[in-house]
Amino acid sequence: MDKATLPGLVLGIGALVASVILEGGSLSALLNVPAAVLVFGGTIGVTMVSVPFDVIVGIPKFVPQAFFSKLPEPREIVETFVTLADKARREGLLALEQEAPQLEPFARKGVLLVVDGSDPSLVREVLEMEIEATEQRHKSRYSMLATMGGFAPTMGIIGTVMGLVNVLSHLEDPSTLGHSIATAFIATLYGVASANVLWLPLGEKLKHKSAEETWLRELTVEGILSVQSGDNPRIVRQKLEAQLPPSLREGAAKGGAEGAAARATAPAGG
Repeated sequence: MDKATLPGLVLGIGALVASVILEGGSLSALLNVPAAVLVFGGTIGVTMVSVPFDVIVGIPKFVPQAFFSKLPEPREIVETFVTLADKARREGLLALEQEAPQLEPFARKGVLLVVDGSDPSLVREVLEMEIEATEQRHKSRYSMLATMGGFAPTMGIIGTVMGLVNVLSHLEDPSTLGHSIATAFIATLYGVASANVLWLPLGEKLKHKSAEETWLRELTVEGILSVQSGDNPRIVRQKLEAQLPPSLREGAAKGGAEGAAARATAPAGG
């Protein structure tokens, strides 16, 4: 589970609800079924006109990815290829075929290419082509959410204009004028709120996850090529850790653990 997405949505929606309550408003006044139908139905409809159908039908599959994190940890990738490098140096590259089933699909494909004796340039080319194809697929998805974020406020304005037209056509009862105008603006609220609380934030989260996955796969490619070139495990570790943030490198991790242990055993009052 992603640690920020769901709490962020709850906080954003909660802030909207709390602001209404603090101002003495009524939540029931914000409920407007016709406005919701126009804004949400209209936004989905015009988005279907704008993007390919296969992206639309994939919404139930890829939107949950903003809430759940399935990516491997960078340190796990480093340790995996350090282990593979050690095994390759001791038993040869063919021995890596036994380890392939335990690897995630992208790393497995690269390792099997190495086991088959493919040229390093070919291994890199195949893996980078897959990375590029994945990036394009991800881009079509988070771009669709950005498109929805652009359409939703406009659909809200259309709903408000329609509501005001209806208000102006029934001016015979001035006592209901204020309530009718307020109701008409609910559509604009739905459009702006859905764009800035749902569609745009979810699109940005998927965009960041895509960039993180690309980086992890590029790290995997370097690990595969280092193992293929016969680098010793220490060199493999140094190559891969050079691409990690300092806090994730082995020295920092060990230093942090040793520091914590020293603090735990240090005498009080020192």
